[in-house]
Amino acid sequence: MNEEIRAKELRVLDDNGEMLGIMSRNDALAKADEKNLDLVEISPNAKPPVAKILDYGKYRYELQKREKEAKKKQKTVQVKEIRLSTFIEEHDILVKANTATKFLKEGDKVKVSLRFRGRERDYVNKGRDVMRKFAEVCSEVSVMDKKPAFEGRSLTMFLSPKPVDKQKKPKDNEEK
Repeated sequence: MNEEIRAKELRVLDDNGEMLGIMSRNDALAKADEKNLDLVEISPNAKPPVAKILDYGKYRYELQKREKEAKKKQKTVQVKEIRLSTFIEEHDILVKANTATKFLKEGDKVKVSLRFRGRERDYVNKGRDVMRKFAEVCSEVSVMDKKPAFEGRSLTMFLSPKPVDKQKKPKDNEEK
């Protein structure tokens, strides 16, 4: 900005975005000073570097405003956890799967964990079957990120929402 620009020659744009041409740094600074504005280097890697005459305070304010707007629109993905047990009944699996489906439809990831307590450690295959059933029930809305694996005394797997197709296929009655 202004005197901090080191390039000897600059391609200069005025405050309306019109090209003023290639000129020396001193001439560009004089033009900016003439309009009571700042000379800001926009593209320092170009040959010659591009500089624009503008109100730097207003420029920074608008950049901050754009960043704030972008932050509002971005979606943060949370990881929700569902806990299962080794000897869980079929209906209970369905209830927990419905909860997981709700989380997945909201765009969150789901961590499914099954903890082996005491002698349940002898029934690892039963635990794997429970995880497989859970994954099958949720398969319509989810993709398995990480297959069931042991972490200490727990079996954990991660499910994430299925990617949404951006191109929707037209329905039969819309084509006619």
